[in-house]
Amino acid sequence: MTETASGRVILVGGGPGDPDLLTIGGLKALRGADVVLYDHLAPLACLEEVRPGAVLIDVGKLPRGPQTAQEDINALLVEHARSGATVVRFKGGDAFVFGRGSEEWQACAAAGVPVEVIPGVSSAIAGPELAGIPLTHRGLSQSFTVVSGHVGPDHAGSLVDWTALAAGGGTIVVLMGVAHLREICAGLIARGLDADTPAAVVAQAGMAESRTVIGTAATLPGLAADAHIKPPALTVIGRVVGLGLRPPGNR
Repeated sequence: MTETASGRVILVGGGPGDPDLLTIGGLKALRGADVVLYDHLAPLACLEEVRPGAVLIDVGKLPRGPQTAQEDINALLVEHARSGATVVRFKGGDAFVFGRGSEEWQACAAAGVPVEVIPGVSSAIAGPELAGIPLTHRGLSQSFTVVSGHVGPDHAGSLVDWTALAAGGGTIVVLMGVAHLREICAGLIARGLDADTPAAVVAQAGMAESRTVIGTAATLPGLAADAHIKPPALTVIGRVVGLGLRPPGNR
């Protein structure tokens, strides 16, 4: 390992999109940054807090759009920190929840670059909550599980135990699952989940454009398609969805 100059990297979770949900620690890090690497899911309005003269670098990964390879992001973090800069890696949600923050930490550590992390409010919890869906509720759910829906239940690349999820009785939160929503719901039902289990998709959580579509495990894919739901969106499956706690603006 090669030691570096006085630069460092700070991994900052920006929360689910609403600038008000950025932590005080995250705000302080942005204000003190020399360089900020940000992606499109971070609350971009918070970049107005960065001091004049700081370097802003867009390293977003848009679905079926412009992509910045993770290896290139790692290299940029190391390059700028080695020059002596305080570098903030600004992400949506929390850096360690499907955010590849741990990969960036490993890359920096291997290069001798000091790293710290400022946790963010994860959309896995905040998204349902902002839509009026608690992940636990006395008498309904004593647990919740957060999984990636990047691939469906029958895909060889899935590491999720979908059979255990279907039988678990807790709340299921699926991130990055819009494209595979139909096969995810069908796969859970095929593995024993009651087809009438309440389910919801929350799109653009934390943003003014947020929408919530409510159905069941059987009907939700069709309802979401009819509503033209696009990423970023998350899915919640479980009895808690049926509580009917709907904030203004959600249906």
